[in-house]
Amino acid sequence: MIQVENITKIYNPKKIPFAALKGVSFEVQDGELLAIVGKSGSGKSTLMHIMAGLDTATTGTVRVGDEVVTDMKSKRLNQFRNESIGFVFQQFFLFPNENVFENVAYPLRVMKKSPEEITTRVNEMLVKVGLEDKAKSVPSKLSGGQKQRVCIARALVTNPKVVFADEPTGNLDTETGESIEQLLFDMQKDLGTTVIVVTHDDDLAAKCDRVIKMKDGNIE
Repeated sequence: MIQVENITKIYNPKKIPFAALKGVSFEVQDGELLAIVGKSGSGKSTLMHIMAGLDTATTGTVRVGDEVVTDMKSKRLNQFRNESIGFVFQQFFLFPNENVFENVAYPLRVMKKSPEEITTRVNEMLVKVGLEDKAKSVPSKLSGGQKQRVCIARALVTNPKVVFADEPTGNLDTETGESIEQLLFDMQKDLGTTVIVVTHDDDLAAKCDRVIKMKDGNIE
């Protein structure tokens, strides 16, 4: 599903260069649940951003399926991210003035899906995450766990090839975090989606199929 080949990332190359990534290579299998772990500054978030097309590598290649993400121009990259990649962030990044339905529907509207398809797919996803009764609620009326369930629904509503979950339980209490972990894992198994979890939580990482440990810009 994903091939990461000799990825480097150098910040401030013309002044005081800092190597955030130092030639990272690995593969991710189709349908795999992978954890990328490491302390702050290890390079794990930079690696995720490059894999997802949110940042550019200094050198190296990222392939998702048959497509080379690191070669894509801006317009194609935006289209690729919307159609093929889902995101679950620690900070949620929900539209505060839009209700739950519209937050989940957003990527489908960008894809110009029909109103009928949007309604069907969003409602189906809200049932899967247990929020069918919150469709008209705005984010400020939701708990942290409910907000993260909205994020999971939004990430999966397009049936993406890959979902990146960046510290998905970082803003949640232990009990709520565990329920979100279970929901994400259950959805991953149900849909067969490739999921990459970026975390410093060893307990969360241990529940994944495989763990990649980052240290000082390298795989440890």
